[in-house]
Amino acid sequence: MISLAELETLMRRGWPAIRETTVDGWIARLSDGVTRRANSVLPVHCPNDLADAIGRVEELYRGLGLPPVFQLGPAARPSGLDSALARRGYEVRTPTIVQVAPIADVLRRTPPPHREVRVSNRPDSSWLDLWWEVDGRGGHESRAIAHEILTGGEALYAASEDRHGTAAVGRLALVGSWAGVYCMAVRPDARRRGHASAILHGLLERAVELGSEHAWLQVTADNVAARDLYERLGFVTRSSYHYRCFR
Repeated sequence: MISLAELETLMRRGWPAIRETTVDGWIARLSDGVTRRANSVLPVHCPNDLADAIGRVEELYRGLGLPPVFQLGPAARPSGLDSALARRGYEVRTPTIVQVAPIADVLRRTPPPHREVRVSNRPDSSWLDLWWEVDGRGGHESRAIAHEILTGGEALYAASEDRHGTAAVGRLALVGSWAGVYCMAVRPDARRRGHASAILHGLLERAVELGSEHAWLQVTADNVAARDLYERLGFVTRSSYHYRCFR
């Protein structure tokens, strides 16, 4: 079973920030404010002085016009960091569950797609258009930064179509023998028609050909429909995290 620290590393590599720096052992990720993950602190080690380290993080992010944000999971260090941030006025945002599964098990539980799924090594404009329409936040400059994040590591990009055009997309980050599911987005009028499972099947089938054996994904705790789907496909909860954001 993968350790919590190893899982954190997979997620970090699967959604890489534009730039990283360290603050007393913590990893500060910086991407001009595009996506919370790529603009938050990953506290992987205990700092020498907790209050001083938090202050330095706040100075760093505010100096760049960004809100200070920490991503906190079971592997966060020190163990009392969450409580310390709460006392300082940081608020909880986006509780998220991390699930894992052997890819072979997921493929056995996923029916072969009844529609064509295109899988490529780069996101084309139609892929980006749909993902940005469903999940994007910001204007043209933010989209360009998001594209840089998306393509910052090895990954696969899948899309399916219907008579109205691109109906669904998904991204699979490739990190060693692991593959991370990201950017699952379905056009609102095309939902509940099997597009999501088709995208997932197409991505994982291709990943197996490339040597991937296990998959991980992140799903927000309140997304009951997505959690039900992933659990039916064999994913089990391995970890969780939330963000602490300074209000």
